[in-house]
Amino acid sequence: MLIVRRLAILSVLTVVAGLVLAPNAASAARAARADQLPPGDQQLMVEFGGSAREYLVHVPTGTERGKRLPVVFNFHGGGSDAPTQKAYSQMDATADRHGFVVVYPQGVPPAPGQQSLRTWNAGKCCGPAKRTNADDVGFTFAVLDDLSRRTPVDKRRVYATGISNGGMMAYRLAADASKRVAAVASVAGQVEVTKFAPTRPVPVMEFHSVDDPRALYNGGLGLPFPGTNIQNEFDSVQEGIDRWVAYDGCRKKPQTAPIEQGRPGSGDEGETATRLTYAPCKQDAEVVLWKLTGSGHVWPGTPIDVSGTPRGAVLGESTKIVDANELMWEFFAKHPLPKS
Repeated sequence: MLIVRRLAILSVLTVVAGLVLAPNAASAARAARADQLPPGDQQLMVEFGGSAREYLVHVPTGTERGKRLPVVFNFHGGGSDAPTQKAYSQMDATADRHGFVVVYPQGVPPAPGQQSLRTWNAGKCCGPAKRTNADDVGFTFAVLDDLSRRTPVDKRRVYATGISNGGMMAYRLAADASKRVAAVASVAGQVEVTKFAPTRPVPVMEFHSVDDPRALYNGGLGLPFPGTNIQNEFDSVQEGIDRWVAYDGCRKKPQTAPIEQGRPGSGDEGETATRLTYAPCKQDAEVVLWKLTGSGHVWPGTPIDVSGTPRGAVLGESTKIVDANELMWEFFAKHPLPKS
């Protein structure tokens, strides 16, 4: 389901992120002329569809000059925005540890006079982007092409993730542009594509709780987006996983790892996480499902504790049993695009 925009728990983080990410015009112009972006944060623009679209970039510290780095697209949820996703997912620290670039694109804004609701056209979901049939796949690669003109990137190691509608968008890239995206990992967002036509087996990973109150694990009509009457009909998580298992030619019965459990007395008590791996698959692909219980429509591993807050009441409980950032990067690192 759509994730709440500028939720109270993130409002301060978003303001701070905005202050850090807003370079003046002179510094932005210098970055555009540079042959390599400096380590740290950049707020950049690209022309697409007749208008300027924004995206945020984090370049890891300690970057060797001239080295082509992997890129991870991190899509915000519906109703959220790039600074909020940057602050909430906390992926920059993972990028610094492992040496990859993180891109946080801004979703399609609403029409003038409408509710401020940025979304992605993931196929059957969501909001203004779906209604206008926005070319978000085209926008994503316009961003990648613009980024590659500014700094060296490894185009065999381009990956995508996101939460909720953003995770659904990552799946759409895997289905529509499998020759350009090496692997994807969705958080709390199932497969909602209207056309499933990848041209090669794609490694995919999903983190999803059976107790997610928004993007329902078993599918069906989700709750209205807070403050609106907007609802979405979802496919089940397992249905999407099964589509990828069949297409990737994976073994149908998954390998089930030991269950991770929350420590007694901790905020994760009573929560679980189980890794289900469908492998082997064609061309060394694999399909991985992290099936969680007790947690909600959240990013696993974030240090932001939302338990008992208004956000927790809307999205369910947070969890730190597993670290989605570390697990998905470990997964991505194993799966570059095949050599042509």
